[in-house]
Order: sequence, then C-alpha cells, then structure tokens
Amino acid sequence: MSCLRRVLAACACLLALPAFAGEAGFLRLEGHGGPVKGIAVSPQADRALTASFDNALGLWSMPEGHHLGWLEGHEAAANAVVFLPGNRALSAGDDFRLILWDLATRQEIRRYEGHRGKIIALAVSPDGTMAASAGWDGVIGLWQLETGEVRWLEGHTANVNDVAFGPGGAVLYSAGYDGTLRRWDLNDTSHTPYSVVVSHGFGLNHLELSAEAGWVAYGAVDGTVRVRDLATGETLADMTAERKPILALDLSADGQLAVGDGEGYIMVIDTADWSVERDFRAALRGPIWALAWEGAGRLLAGGIADEAAAWPVTERVDSALFADGPRSFHADPGEMSNGERQFMRKCSICHSLEPEGGRKAGPTLWGVFGRKAGTLAGYRYSDALIGSPIVWSDATIAQLFRDGPDVVTPGSKMPVQRIAEEDDRRDLVAFLRARTIPENGIEAVEKSD
Repeated sequence: MSCLRRVLAACACLLALPAFAGEAGFLRLEGHGGPVKGIAVSPQADRALTASFDNALGLWSMPEGHHLGWLEGHEAAANAVVFLPGNRALSAGDDFRLILWDLATRQEIRRYEGHRGKIIALAVSPDGTMAASAGWDGVIGLWQLETGEVRWLEGHTANVNDVAFGPGGAVLYSAGYDGTLRRWDLNDTSHTPYSVVVSHGFGLNHLELSAEAGWVAYGAVDGTVRVRDLATGETLADMTAERKPILALDLSADGQLAVGDGEGYIMVIDTADWSVERDFRAALRGPIWALAWEGAGRLLAGGIADEAAAWPVTERVDSALFADGPRSFHADPGEMSNGERQFMRKCSICHSLEPEGGRKAGPTLWGVFGRKAGTLAGYRYSDALIGSPIVWSDATIAQLFRDGPDVVTPGSKMPVQRIAEEDDRRDLVAFLRARTIPENGIEAVEKSD
C-alpha cells in the first residue's frame, strides 16, 4: 500500500467516528435553483459569490452567509466568477460571454463577447486590468477590461478548462482537455507563444499555481493530482487518490491545497510537506464542482446541490448536511417509475413541476401541455423561442427528446440531450402529463405508480 493510500485509510477511520451535525462553523448558502458551478471569495473574505446552473450569481456576506442579492444577466449556466478591484466582479458562462458587474448596485457594467463555446474558467491579472477566459471553443481570451479589447491565444487542440496568471501578469498557464498544461509568454506576439509544461495522457480539468513556491498543481480526468516544479520540471508530489475525475482545486493563503472530485470527496493537503490533513466526503451524491477558501480553516464548496456549503476543515461535520436534496439521480430503479427517473436525469436541474417554478434555469413545466413555446409569463426566453409556432403536446415533447433541442428548438438555451429509447420517451411524457396538468396533480401520479 502506498504512503498516500495509508494516510487516506487513516483519514477514513477518523471519519467513521460519531459526527456532530450543526457543529459551529458549518453553514449553507441557500437559494439557488440549480447546481453551483463556481465560487469566489473577496480579498477581504467579507463576501462570497456563487455561480449557478440557474444562470444567476448569488452575493453573500461572510462569515455569516447572509444573502445580499442576485446578479442576473447570463442567458445560460454561470460557470465562473471572480472579484475585481473597485467593488466589481467578472463572470462567465455557457452563453459564451463574460459580464462585468457593479457589486454595489448588482447591475451589469458591460459584456465581453467573441467566444464560440462555453466559458468554463476565469483568471484576473495581478493588477486587475486584464482577464483570461478558458473556452470550450479551444481558445483563451485575453480581455482588457476597460476597453473590451481581446487577444486570442490558440494552441490547445480541445477544450480549455482552466487558466492562471503567473507573477507580474506576463505569463499565463492553461490546462486543456487535450491533456496539456501550457505556459504562455504574453509578451511574445508570435504565432506560438507557448511551451508545453505537461503532456498527460488524459484531459486536464484544473490547475493551481503557487508563484511564491514555484510550483503548479494539476488535476485530471483520470483522477491524477500532481505537482510540478516550474523551474526544473521535477514532480514534487503525486497526490492521486484513485477518485475521478478531479473537478476543483483551490490554494489557501497559508498553503493548504483543496482537491474536489467527481465522487463527492474533498482532500486537503499541506503543501509544506505534501501531507494529507483531511479527506472527507462532502457530498452524499454527485461531484464537487467548485472550491474556494474563505480563510484559514474554512472552505466553500459547490456541487450538484442547489446550494454551496462552508466546511470547517479542522472540525468533524456530518456530510449528510450537504446532499442533492430532492433530485435523486442515483436512486435505485425500484424507488421510482421510469418516467420519473427520466425526468430526474434529463429535466430536473432546469425545470420545476410546481406552479411557482422557483429559481430554475428553465421555465416551470406546470401546465406545459397545450402551452405555446416561449409564452410563460415572467420567464425570460431566448430570442429563438419567442414567436415559436411550437405548442407543447405528447408529440412535440417526444420529438424534442428524440431529435434534440438543437434540431427542434435551434438557438434556444436548452442543453443538447436526447432520449434514445421510444419507451423511455413515452414514460417521460406520461409522467409529465400526470404531474403538470392542474386537474391531475400529485394524486394522479401516486395512483398511476
């Protein structure tokens, strides 16, 4: 057994001890209508921002976690957010755009457009004047925030998943699905102003840079977590724990590296000697998509749940406090009908079945049968659906999932997904009909099951 596995086994034994739910220091940031994809903490640690699949950003006061308001402007999932000088913030999302925000008024200042794919990560230069965006169109955008001028960095052969500025802002590091970690000389205006620092066999999802210590850590699709010396290229540590994929990294001011993975675990590493300080399951179901240190000893995390959670990593907290709530993606087949299971997997993140709808990325499906597409009052539709001739029925809903939104409602905000089997589509339509027609309601579903 490797040294790391022995350490993790010891941590697991500690986690088996009785837990004390509600322990001081743990809190929830509640109110989003979808999973939390990105988190940022202000330099003063007095506020936090959360970016969600519900297209919105949440602003919170810390350390109490009081909700201060919503920042709404993205037309698809918000994936990343960072604080900027001057009480501002910058966000990016699945709508291919960046938005600059005034946090005092929670209003947009300007938009930056030009990417041709979703933007998954952001970084800000040390002087706060320039931002880098990682795009799933395979390019990096370098944005002058005051003028909106952009320079494109091309070289990755697949999605760019993360970016980080080096000291002084003249160097940029990037991680991509092509398995490479690249170093970009921003003063070099040649066609290929980069060198390949790491060439990994699997896609790289995240990187974390310590300019002072001179190392870069990266996390990969295959679960690899490695640390590379920037000067020599030597591998300083291999913290791979055989959980995959690695979906989040964040480094605290005092040298704690947090790692979040697709199995819901958070590992906290002391970078002074590369020892594991904590390794715990933070989410009962689903991944850890976002991590941000609030300060010494407390870590903000986001995942499949419609909330973020603040974890005091030096204390024992019951992981049952951070679950995916009503969305039972991993329920046993016998616990729900096939139609409900299809809804949970394909629809529940974006849509509610209740009349009020809640803070969801998509409109409520209550009363959807017989409703013309793009007409529900109070929901901000994309231009592609406004004026659409589609009326939702058994046939049109089945067609939507047979052919896909990119064919049936091209240009809309609905993620591209399909249900291949006709029986699954039929069961989904039957479930929606039972649950969303006002005269049927929940009692009809209980009887049909």
